[in-house]
Amino acid sequence: MMKNIAAIIPAYNPQQSLITYVHQLLATTISRVIIVNDGSDQKYADVFEELKKIDCCLVLEHGNNIGKGGALKTAFAYVMKQRGMFQGVITVGAHRQHTLQDVKLVLTMTKVFSEGIVLGVRNFHSSDSTFLSYWGNRATSLFFEILYHRKLMDTQTGLRFISIKELPWLINVNGERYDYDTNMLVAALKRKCPIFEVEIGQLRIKKNTVIQYDEITNAGSIIAKMLMNYLNPRKNNE
Repeated sequence: MMKNIAAIIPAYNPQQSLITYVHQLLATTISRVIIVNDGSDQKYADVFEELKKIDCCLVLEHGNNIGKGGALKTAFAYVMKQRGMFQGVITVGAHRQHTLQDVKLVLTMTKVFSEGIVLGVRNFHSSDSTFLSYWGNRATSLFFEILYHRKLMDTQTGLRFISIKELPWLINVNGERYDYDTNMLVAALKRKCPIFEVEIGQLRIKKNTVIQYDEITNAGSIIAKMLMNYLNPRKNNE
């Protein structure tokens, strides 16, 4: 298993449960947790203050909400400046939609897939998965395959391991919001960066959260963005 992996959590209006979750992540092989406060409302300030008190947990902050993609790139830039401290990063949702077991599974698979990008593929057959989310995921995967000739089962998963050497070009990929997840994969294919898939646990949709910030569930929006980027490839800077 790879050592010195940083967990990156883009966070917008997180719940108190994120504090416990960070402690759990640091009890695994993850050596540091980097949280990006992406312009959260002031009433969530206490959550971030508590997170700052945790050893090996760093909070980076945006003055305004710029989106998940922008938050990820802020964290990627920080990790790159650490000069060889980390061998890779794992991106995780802030609303506990990724269980500790799921995270550990992806971490374990870095022993086999130490290069490129490893996707934690969600199971859309769970009780939390609606008819629309199941077929929405199928539609986006099929559309991705038609455009880019690569079958990926879950293009919007937020649980991803990324090798450290991929970060320099990932920072330049277009997209500040949810479209960044797909743009990352398109750019990876064009660069012949390896993409691996690991099946994780069941899809979890937490009620009364901003889950859309972490993993957008609107298939129509994803497909529209995908088509726009396909028709205007120069806008997707790799």
